[in-house]
Amino acid sequence: MTALLYGLVLAGGASQRMGRDKAALPYGGRPQLARAFDLVARHVGSCFLSIRADQQSDPLRASYPCIMDRQEIKDRLGGGPMVGVLSAHVACPDVAWLVIACDLPMLDDTTLAALVNERNADLAATAYVSESDGAPEPLCTIWEPATLAALHGQAAGQTVRPRRILARSAVRLLEVEKTGALENVNAPDERERVLKYFECSEQDVKCQT
Repeated sequence: MTALLYGLVLAGGASQRMGRDKAALPYGGRPQLARAFDLVARHVGSCFLSIRADQQSDPLRASYPCIMDRQEIKDRLGGGPMVGVLSAHVACPDVAWLVIACDLPMLDDTTLAALVNERNADLAATAYVSESDGAPEPLCTIWEPATLAALHGQAAGQTVRPRRILARSAVRLLEVEKTGALENVNAPDERERVLKYFECSEQDVKCQT
């Protein structure tokens, strides 16, 4: 029986390169986090944010259902996005997770719909091929529960690198149709480039995506 599909928006990063909280940056007049959550929620049964323990009091994140990073998983892995993914798996071990990073401002409904429609639940995951390097893109991926259970079971003392995991697994790989849909925006210059792409200014961010 195909597992239910839940959504997880990774919003626990430190935003060190950006210099301010990426989740709160506006695109189309709304915080990036709000846009990402609503986008994913339209394609799954339930949707959650992945956050760090010290982000629980953040007003933006607190307005959404959250799954906090589990300390024992963080201790075992040392950090990285898979701490959030495996914490979500522990919270709901029988579901598959559609995982996206919150810093994908050009991600759209069509791209996510194709991922969901092409899901192969018999494989380890369903993912897009990265436009930048041709490797599987782990932060816009459907992770099946059996895959996450196996990772959780072997994670102690090991570094879990999601790209390497996907590259070594049986994965349904898709080509992204919209150029830039999976472009991460991690730094101010990258954000400026995206705003110019939408013909927006920093002062008046009213993009139509």
